[in-house]
Amino acid sequence: MLKAAGIGLGDEVIVPAYGNAEITDAVVSAGGLPVFADIDPDTYCLDASSVTAAIGPRTAAIVAVRRFGESAGLQQVHEVGTGKGLLVLLEADTAGAGSVAQRRAHAAYLSARLRGVDAPVHSAGHTYQQYVVRVPGNGRPDRDAFARAVRTKGVRCSVPVKTPVHRLPEYRRDAALPETERAADETLALQIGGELSRRELQRIVSSCNALGGLLVPAF
Repeated sequence: MLKAAGIGLGDEVIVPAYGNAEITDAVVSAGGLPVFADIDPDTYCLDASSVTAAIGPRTAAIVAVRRFGESAGLQQVHEVGTGKGLLVLLEADTAGAGSVAQRRAHAAYLSARLRGVDAPVHSAGHTYQQYVVRVPGNGRPDRDAFARAVRTKGVRCSVPVKTPVHRLPEYRRDAALPETERAADETLALQIGGELSRRELQRIVSSCNALGGLLVPAF
Protein backbone atom coordinates (compact mmCIF):
# COMPACT_ATOMS: atom_id res chain seq x y z
CA MET A 1 0.00 0.00 0.00
CA LEU A 2 2.66 2.52 1.03
CA LYS A 3 5.06 1.52 -1.74
CA ALA A 4 2.26 1.81 -4.27
CA ALA A 5 1.53 5.27 -2.91
CA GLY A 6 5.12 6.35 -3.57
CA ILE A 7 6.56 6.13 -0.06
CA GLY A 8 10.25 5.32 -0.30
CA LEU A 9 13.66 5.55 1.29
CA GLY A 10 13.93 8.22 3.96
CA ASP A 11 10.30 9.37 3.81
CA GLU A 12 8.79 9.98 7.24
CA VAL A 13 5.31 8.60 7.87
CA ILE A 14 3.31 9.62 10.93
CA VAL A 15 1.61 6.63 12.58
CA PRO A 16 -0.06 5.81 15.90
CA ALA A 17 1.89 3.90 18.54
CA TYR A 18 -1.35 2.77 20.19
CA GLY A 19 -2.13 -0.47 18.34
CA ASN A 20 -0.19 -3.34 16.85
CA ALA A 21 3.02 -2.99 14.87
CA GLU A 22 1.54 -3.91 11.49
CA ILE A 23 1.38 -0.35 10.16
CA THR A 24 4.83 0.53 11.48
CA ASP A 25 6.20 -2.65 9.88
CA ALA A 26 4.68 -1.59 6.56
CA VAL A 27 6.34 1.82 6.75
CA VAL A 28 9.74 0.23 7.37
CA SER A 29 9.19 -2.34 4.60
CA ALA A 30 8.57 0.52 2.17
CA GLY A 31 11.86 2.15 3.19
CA GLY A 32 10.18 4.87 5.23
CA LEU A 33 10.78 6.09 8.77
CA PRO A 34 7.90 5.81 11.25
CA VAL A 35 7.19 8.87 13.39
CA PHE A 36 4.79 8.32 16.28
CA ALA A 37 2.03 10.75 17.23
CA ASP A 38 -0.20 10.66 20.30
CA ILE A 39 -3.88 9.74 20.45
CA ASP A 40 -7.02 11.48 21.57
CA PRO A 41 -7.93 9.99 24.99
CA ASP A 42 -11.62 9.68 24.13
CA THR A 43 -11.42 8.12 20.66
CA TYR A 44 -8.01 6.36 20.74
CA CYS A 45 -7.48 7.69 17.21
CA LEU A 46 -4.62 10.00 16.23
CA ASP A 47 -4.85 13.44 17.81
CA ALA A 48 -4.73 16.26 15.25
CA SER A 49 -2.60 18.56 17.40
CA SER A 50 -0.03 15.81 18.03
CA VAL A 51 0.06 15.04 14.31
CA THR A 52 0.66 18.72 13.55
CA ALA A 53 3.56 18.81 15.99
CA ALA A 54 5.08 15.67 14.41
CA ILE A 55 5.14 17.03 10.85
CA GLY A 56 8.62 17.90 9.63
CA PRO A 57 10.37 18.65 6.34
CA ARG A 58 10.71 14.92 5.51
CA THR A 59 7.12 13.98 6.32
CA ALA A 60 5.45 12.36 3.32
CA ALA A 61 2.34 10.69 4.73
CA ILE A 62 0.04 10.09 7.69
CA VAL A 63 -1.59 6.75 8.42
CA ALA A 64 -4.63 7.10 10.67
CA VAL A 65 -6.57 4.18 12.12
CA ARG A 66 -10.27 3.95 12.89
CA ARG A 67 -9.76 2.50 16.36
CA PHE A 68 -12.32 0.12 17.92
CA GLY A 69 -14.93 1.29 15.41
CA GLU A 70 -14.48 4.98 16.23
CA SER A 71 -13.33 7.63 13.75
CA ALA A 72 -14.36 10.88 15.42
CA GLY A 73 -11.63 13.48 14.96
CA LEU A 74 -9.97 11.81 11.99
CA GLN A 75 -11.46 14.41 9.67
CA GLN A 76 -9.29 16.96 11.48
CA VAL A 77 -6.24 14.75 10.95
CA HIS A 78 -7.12 14.49 7.27
CA GLU A 79 -7.44 18.26 7.00
CA VAL A 80 -4.09 18.78 8.74
CA GLY A 81 -2.37 16.38 6.34
CA THR A 82 -3.93 17.53 3.11
CA GLY A 83 -3.37 21.14 4.15
CA LYS A 84 0.34 20.36 4.21
CA GLY A 85 0.21 18.49 0.90
CA LEU A 86 0.70 15.10 2.56
CA LEU A 87 -0.73 11.72 1.67
CA VAL A 88 -3.33 10.68 4.29
CA LEU A 89 -4.32 7.02 4.50
CA LEU A 90 -7.19 5.74 6.67
CA GLU A 91 -6.98 2.19 7.94
CA ALA A 92 -9.92 0.31 9.44
CA ASP A 93 -9.73 -1.81 12.56
CA THR A 94 -10.58 -5.51 12.39
CA ALA A 95 -14.35 -5.92 12.36
CA GLY A 96 -16.01 -7.14 15.53
CA ALA A 97 -18.46 -10.02 15.81
CA GLY A 98 -22.16 -9.44 15.27
CA SER A 99 -24.02 -6.71 13.42
CA VAL A 100 -23.35 -3.04 14.03
CA ALA A 101 -26.90 -2.57 15.36
CA GLN A 102 -26.44 -5.44 17.78
CA ARG A 103 -23.09 -4.15 19.04
CA ARG A 104 -24.52 -0.66 19.48
CA ALA A 105 -27.46 -2.05 21.46
CA HIS A 106 -25.13 -4.02 23.74
CA ALA A 107 -22.87 -0.99 24.15
CA ALA A 108 -25.81 1.25 25.07
CA TYR A 109 -26.97 -1.26 27.68
CA LEU A 110 -23.54 -1.46 29.30
CA SER A 111 -22.76 2.25 29.14
CA ALA A 112 -26.01 3.08 30.95
CA ARG A 113 -25.23 0.69 33.83
CA LEU A 114 -21.49 0.33 34.34
CA ARG A 115 -19.94 1.94 37.43
CA GLY A 116 -16.35 1.82 38.64
CA VAL A 117 -14.98 1.74 35.11
CA ASP A 118 -15.15 4.47 32.48
CA ALA A 119 -17.36 3.52 29.55
CA PRO A 120 -16.34 4.50 26.00
CA VAL A 121 -17.23 8.00 24.88
CA HIS A 122 -20.13 7.62 22.46
CA SER A 123 -20.31 9.27 19.05
CA ALA A 124 -22.91 8.91 16.31
CA GLY A 125 -20.57 6.95 14.02
CA HIS A 126 -19.16 4.54 16.61
CA THR A 127 -19.63 0.90 15.54
CA TYR A 128 -18.17 -0.67 18.70
CA GLN A 129 -15.99 -3.22 16.99
CA GLN A 130 -14.56 -3.43 20.49
CA TYR A 131 -16.18 -2.11 23.66
CA VAL A 132 -13.22 -0.59 25.48
CA VAL A 133 -13.49 0.65 29.04
CA ARG A 134 -10.88 2.17 31.31
CA VAL A 135 -10.01 1.07 34.81
CA PRO A 136 -9.34 4.69 35.75
CA GLY A 137 -6.29 6.08 37.43
CA ASN A 138 -4.85 2.74 38.48
CA GLY A 139 -2.18 1.83 35.96
CA ARG A 140 -1.39 -1.59 34.53
CA PRO A 141 -1.18 -3.70 37.72
CA ASP A 142 -4.71 -2.77 38.83
CA ARG A 143 -6.19 -3.03 35.33
CA ASP A 144 -4.73 -6.51 35.01
CA ALA A 145 -5.96 -7.49 38.47
CA PHE A 146 -9.41 -6.23 37.49
CA ALA A 147 -9.31 -8.33 34.31
CA ARG A 148 -8.32 -11.47 36.22
CA ALA A 149 -11.08 -10.90 38.74
CA VAL A 150 -13.91 -10.45 36.24
CA ARG A 151 -12.71 -13.45 34.23
CA THR A 152 -13.21 -15.63 37.30
CA LYS A 153 -16.85 -14.52 37.19
CA GLY A 154 -17.22 -15.64 33.57
CA VAL A 155 -16.75 -12.25 31.91
CA ARG A 156 -14.75 -12.41 28.67
CA CYS A 157 -12.31 -9.56 28.25
CA SER A 158 -8.91 -8.77 26.78
CA VAL A 159 -6.26 -6.06 26.91
CA PRO A 160 -6.52 -4.36 23.50
CA VAL A 161 -2.98 -2.92 23.44
CA LYS A 162 -0.50 -4.51 25.82
CA THR A 163 2.59 -2.57 24.72
CA PRO A 164 2.52 0.56 22.53
CA VAL A 165 4.67 0.24 19.43
CA HIS A 166 7.15 2.92 20.53
CA ARG A 167 7.99 0.72 23.55
CA LEU A 168 8.70 -2.42 21.50
CA PRO A 169 12.45 -3.19 21.31
CA GLU A 170 12.63 -2.91 17.52
CA TYR A 171 10.87 0.47 17.45
CA ARG A 172 11.84 1.99 20.78
CA ARG A 173 11.62 5.77 20.84
CA ASP A 174 11.83 8.40 23.56
CA ALA A 175 8.71 10.03 22.14
CA ALA A 176 6.44 11.84 24.59
CA LEU A 177 3.10 10.08 24.09
CA PRO A 178 1.34 10.40 27.45
CA GLU A 179 -2.17 9.56 26.25
CA THR A 180 -0.92 6.50 24.36
CA GLU A 181 0.84 5.16 27.43
CA ARG A 182 -2.05 5.92 29.76
CA ALA A 183 -4.48 4.16 27.42
CA ALA A 184 -2.21 1.12 27.18
CA ASP A 185 -2.14 0.94 30.99
CA GLU A 186 -5.86 1.47 31.64
CA THR A 187 -7.91 0.00 28.79
CA LEU A 188 -9.81 -3.27 28.79
CA ALA A 189 -12.02 -4.63 25.99
CA LEU A 190 -15.21 -6.32 27.20
CA GLN A 191 -16.77 -8.93 24.93
CA ILE A 192 -20.03 -7.60 23.45
CA GLY A 193 -20.17 -9.20 19.99
CA GLY A 194 -22.17 -12.23 18.97
CA GLU A 195 -25.41 -13.39 20.50
CA LEU A 196 -24.99 -12.22 24.07
CA SER A 197 -28.08 -12.81 26.18
CA ARG A 198 -29.52 -10.26 28.59
CA ARG A 199 -28.31 -12.46 31.43
CA GLU A 200 -24.74 -12.36 30.07
CA LEU A 201 -24.88 -8.58 29.78
CA GLN A 202 -26.17 -8.38 33.35
CA ARG A 203 -23.26 -10.58 34.46
CA ILE A 204 -20.79 -8.13 32.86
CA VAL A 205 -22.44 -5.21 34.67
CA SER A 206 -22.69 -6.88 38.07
CA SER A 207 -19.13 -8.24 37.93
CA CYS A 208 -17.57 -4.93 36.89
CA ASN A 209 -19.65 -2.86 39.31
CA ALA A 210 -18.81 -5.15 42.24
CA LEU A 211 -15.08 -4.86 41.58
CA GLY A 212 -14.56 -1.41 40.12
CA GLY A 213 -14.71 0.60 43.32
CA LEU A 214 -12.52 -1.89 45.16
CA LEU A 215 -9.59 -1.30 42.85
CA VAL A 216 -9.64 2.49 42.86
CA PRO A 217 -7.01 3.74 45.33
CA ALA A 218 -8.23 5.84 48.24
CA PHE A 219 -6.75 9.32 48.75
